[in-house]
Amino acid sequence: MQDGFLTVSVLDNLTNRPIEGATVNIYSNPESGERSSIVYQNLTTDSSGQVTGLKLDAPDIIFSQQPSDVRPYSQYTVEVQIDGYETVLVDGTQVFPTVESRQNVPLLSKERCRSSYSRQNEEVYNIGDNTLYGTYPPKIPESDLKPLPPPTGFVVLDNPVVPEFVVVHDGLPENTSAKNYWIPFKEYIKNVASSEIYSTWPEQTIYSNVIAIVSFTLNRVFTEWYRNKGYNFTITSTTAYDHKFIYNRNLFDTINVVVDDIFNTFIKRPPTSRQPLLAQYCDGKKSQCPNQMTQWGSKDLGDQGKDFEAILRYFYGDEIVFEKAPVVSGVPVSFPGETLQVGSSGKYVKTIQNQLNAIAKSYPAIPKVKEDGIYGESTAESVKTFQRIFGLPQSGVVDFKTWYEISRVYVAVTKIASLNPTI
Repeated sequence: MQDGFLTVSVLDNLTNRPIEGATVNIYSNPESGERSSIVYQNLTTDSSGQVTGLKLDAPDIIFSQQPSDVRPYSQYTVEVQIDGYETVLVDGTQVFPTVESRQNVPLLSKERCRSSYSRQNEEVYNIGDNTLYGTYPPKIPESDLKPLPPPTGFVVLDNPVVPEFVVVHDGLPENTSAKNYWIPFKEYIKNVASSEIYSTWPEQTIYSNVIAIVSFTLNRVFTEWYRNKGYNFTITSTTAYDHKFIYNRNLFDTINVVVDDIFNTFIKRPPTSRQPLLAQYCDGKKSQCPNQMTQWGSKDLGDQGKDFEAILRYFYGDEIVFEKAPVVSGVPVSFPGETLQVGSSGKYVKTIQNQLNAIAKSYPAIPKVKEDGIYGESTAESVKTFQRIFGLPQSGVVDFKTWYEISRVYVAVTKIASLNPTI
């Protein structure tokens, strides 16, 4: 066994604000026939709604470096309780060796609660296996270039745009009883990548898989694939049609930081095509997919030192080009194009200072700063604290990934979403 790590973040499901003083218990999920045991008991969330850096047993890293019959991650149950809210259990939180897992736990006020429960007074989220280990249907092959929607479609896009939300249908397209979830775009990509690949893989392998996932998803958005078939969602959670999405699953820092860095990058083929490539893939062991990326193959190329561009060109062809979505919707101000750091000044610094101060009302551990448009040491310290809470590298500078994560949290804590999380 090796050490893995877990941070639990507890939030109010309606306001997205952290809940201080919640009780967190962690239980082991043993193999069949063994008894569960309590690993951590009566932990208390801090002012950021978190318990951080919990050390947990995980299988040896070798089991995630090659196909194996041994589950390469440990599974735990996270239980959260506090007066005034329904108790929540997350059953199956995954912990890999050497990697920080981050489990968000949304709590529903007892007054607002209207869900059905599998236990009395408890809401239970069941987290399924990673696709590389579990049993899921293989992707049904389809053309990687789609007809574009007519001008009368649901939305008309001149260029690919990163949407604020992805509407995920949690089942087969024709299953009308399956729920639709409104998931912020970045969180959706992180969820899929955490469900489709292993967080212990080489960084460039993770980059290549994330870009493929982004391209596939943006193709579904840009071509309105399901909308034009009469459905009211963007994409499904089934591997036969799209990629695996597991509602409220834990994420991994090694994957999160890559998504934050590159969530608007996609590939196209041929270069004259406007639409992102429907970048299909498979594991390459349990199923095969000629002329598409294999996940284990991308891992082997990463082990050989190939960068993400070389990996993706190997599978999808030398003619692919890499582009960035020119507009990111759903954020107050787009990234200015250059990193903000000590010595920077101007309106973009003031924007960040304003957003950090607004976030600090919900996350009081973040020091408030003077909104003067001057990036001094106090602003850098506030940024570092934000980065620590939200799992970003603690550089104290506002680069692309930090800018958009600050924007995401700012929108979440200052705007009570008018969209229902399930429809």
